[in-house]
Amino acid sequence: MPSARRAQYLRTIGIDRWVRRTAFEEAAAVTLESSVPAGETAARQGPGDPAQETIESRWRRLRAEVLECTKCPLHQGRTQGVVGVGNQEADWMVIGEAPGAEEDRRGEPFVGRAGQLLDAMLRSIGLNRDSNVYIANILKSRPPGNRDPRPEEVAACLPYLLRQIELVRPKLLLAVGRIAAQNLLSTDAPLMRLRGRVHHFGERNTPLVVTYHPAYLLRSPADKRKAWEDLKFARSVMADLSTDGECS
Repeated sequence: MPSARRAQYLRTIGIDRWVRRTAFEEAAAVTLESSVPAGETAARQGPGDPAQETIESRWRRLRAEVLECTKCPLHQGRTQGVVGVGNQEADWMVIGEAPGAEEDRRGEPFVGRAGQLLDAMLRSIGLNRDSNVYIANILKSRPPGNRDPRPEEVAACLPYLLRQIELVRPKLLLAVGRIAAQNLLSTDAPLMRLRGRVHHFGERNTPLVVTYHPAYLLRSPADKRKAWEDLKFARSVMADLSTDGECS
């Protein structure tokens, strides 16, 4: 990426110059659907068997289930369920907390001011929600008043996210914000203790990096530099993963 353009993105997220770096409970009771590699179908008998579905039809079914979901009371006050957005075969997957008012209205995660900041953060490391990243939330329905998700709401929604992760098969997960990180990592550790190192998630042991939620950064711009350090760290982790893949 040209240095002038990267500098513009960094200014957008509140970083004036480059700084060299001197780094719930997972749903154990949730059973994922059988894994089907991208572009393939499983040769099993029985019409209508989910294992015979293409990846595209599995995405359509997941979307329909989210839009029609009544597993928790949140569906009563939402405009619509918010599934996800981006490249469904992306190496990067960004996971946030829950839809807000604008997300609920538009049916897309991370829109409005927080979404604009997230887009600038992603662009600063060469990512774009339309081409090489997939974005989703822990919850698919908006909590009233943008309150924190309740454990029973996360329990109801988490299987949808696990299916999204299984379908995308990202190389790296980027958890934005305390709520997303704590639920994905089954911990109550504060965000500061979770940042700066590689965690792992799920049966595929997918690497996971934690950073701040853009809505928090709008309220606390002094921490944008720390978020930039997190993004550079995530980029280096992905570079290492890509190098390992080429060598294997």
